[in-house]
Amino acid sequence: MANAVNINSIVSLKEIPFSRRSNQDKLSIKELGPPRPNLKIKQVSTKGGKSYNRGFSRNWYERTKWLAGCEAANALFCYPCILFHPENGMDIAWTTTGVTDMHHLSEKVKKHETAKMHMDSCLKLAAFGTVNIATQLDDSYRIAVRRHNDEVSKNRHILGRLIDCVKFCGLFELALRGKDESEGSSHAGIFRGLVNLVASLDEVFEEHLKTATVFKGTSKTVQNELLDCMLSVIREHIMEEVKSARFVAIQADETTDVSTQTQLVLVFRYIDRDHAVQERFYEFIPILNTTAESIASVILERLNSLFTEDDKAKLIAQAYDGASVMRGERAGVQQKVREHYENAHYVHCYAHQLNLIMQQATSQIPAVRVFFSDLSGITSFFTRSPKRTTILDEIVARRLPRASSTRWNFNSRIVNTVYENLDDLTECFRSIATDSSFDSNTVREASGFLRMLQDEDFQFFLHLFHQIMPHVDMMYQQLQKKNIDAVFIKQALENFTMKVQSIRDQSSFQEQEQVATGTTRSRRALGEEEKQRLSKEVCDTILVHTKERFSFTDHLVSATLLQGEMFQQHGHTFPVEALNITARAYPMLNKAKLKTELSLIYESPEFKGCCGALALYQVLLKYNLQDTFSETVALLNILITTSQWDPTTSHGGHLRTGPLVQL
Repeated sequence: MANAVNINSIVSLKEIPFSRRSNQDKLSIKELGPPRPNLKIKQVSTKGGKSYNRGFSRNWYERTKWLAGCEAANALFCYPCILFHPENGMDIAWTTTGVTDMHHLSEKVKKHETAKMHMDSCLKLAAFGTVNIATQLDDSYRIAVRRHNDEVSKNRHILGRLIDCVKFCGLFELALRGKDESEGSSHAGIFRGLVNLVASLDEVFEEHLKTATVFKGTSKTVQNELLDCMLSVIREHIMEEVKSARFVAIQADETTDVSTQTQLVLVFRYIDRDHAVQERFYEFIPILNTTAESIASVILERLNSLFTEDDKAKLIAQAYDGASVMRGERAGVQQKVREHYENAHYVHCYAHQLNLIMQQATSQIPAVRVFFSDLSGITSFFTRSPKRTTILDEIVARRLPRASSTRWNFNSRIVNTVYENLDDLTECFRSIATDSSFDSNTVREASGFLRMLQDEDFQFFLHLFHQIMPHVDMMYQQLQKKNIDAVFIKQALENFTMKVQSIRDQSSFQEQEQVATGTTRSRRALGEEEKQRLSKEVCDTILVHTKERFSFTDHLVSATLLQGEMFQQHGHTFPVEALNITARAYPMLNKAKLKTELSLIYESPEFKGCCGALALYQVLLKYNLQDTFSETVALLNILITTSQWDPTTSHGGHLRTGPLVQL
């Protein structure tokens, strides 16, 4: 058997004719089709005393499907005739010596196509490996084929209904199986109930459920197999999209399943072939432990299966949760990934960056975690009852902001509200606790909150975070601005760290202004040294995380290059420094060409109304300007793909923390 790479070459077919090969080889040769190498045929012709050079063009392969080339002979051949009539005496040039006359090639092709032997060869090649034509013309055969196709269509229809039921349950996170799935059970589960509902609306599906004896499709085995098949198809689709995407960002986070098995959630973000932004949940990856080495190894294993050595530059961003094992600058997961994928910048949503920093302060320090838990309980207490809210409005004259575990600007408002209205809230809880019209649970909770507000330790943390929160809010607002640059970010970070550092450096909290009178000191109240230690620990946590999380801010500066409201300003003074930062952060961009493209965009009135990166990206594609503005399109692709970028606006976004399960 000849080498699979050149089994269809003219040289191979002359050495071992098609008729002497095995059936497997023949099928492979037909599937491979005619060889079409680049031929270097040159011909000089003279007409009217002038010389003309003619050469072979690959366009002939597209114009004449049966045409084959041979590099050894540097000539053209007829592929069907080589296979079935290699000794064609009438037109031997097409099967033996090859055609090299470019001047009369068109006439020779037309003449050969009218030859009976050529037509016979084409017919035999088309019919080879298929059912005999005479058999296909037979009525009984055609009826059998029709019946088979009808059965296949019916089976696909039934399978499609079952898949739809599984998808519905997955979309709304509903359990497929019930307590008792036996026939006639009243606790058969959502999946069986949904199947019965679909059957009542679909006669074909209903008939299948009544008459099927081998495959009904409602067993747990079938459900699991359907889920596995759907996962396999979706994963292959995602892999194809990721491989074809120009740039990719990843997000990974730890979670546990119902059996408390630690897993890693992996999400990809990219722009697909249709220029749509996709954010795909890829898989749950079991991990043995939560060390940086273990997590990095499984992530790199998946990434290496998707990206070749030449494609590694397309991974431009990675995002994880706030754990030090993920974000560590030296031994964290992000650094271990960057050792293999140097363009994979560790990026967070900068609109929520400080939220993550504050979450670290509350999650790592037990006493602070308890404080914020108690604080959020106040808002929950009032939001559960209009009667309680009425007393709150009467005494405090304002509503408490609703608690949220993800929006720290609300926590900031809660801290400020409670701090500024501590006396009134104390009186409010005292009124509820002594009001006989309230039920015992309400009185008990109000009494607990009353003791909490009067507790010295609670007031200590309330005062501490009342000092810190304004700087967090200010920094949050500064990072929302669109006209930021590297200098602005650096200055804002320095101001923030300086303010937090000044709070940390306070040597003693003994002289703090008392926020309320009549404070009670518990036997377990914190001493002054412990308060100082906790204050420093909170501030140190914020400072360390701020430094680590803001280690890469170049993508924020890059975004300013393509903000429409700044085009007029950039048209007068080109943002050279922002361009230099962008080129350093993303070396795959052609800096010189990008500058030329941006200059034209800034000067053109057509782009003045740009309202976002995605809008500009789509406009450039709509008018087929992706080649003209190739580097701008590449930068837009990077910004949209990067997890901090919101594709619906011109600033501030993030990669969702919840996986998008699209069955």
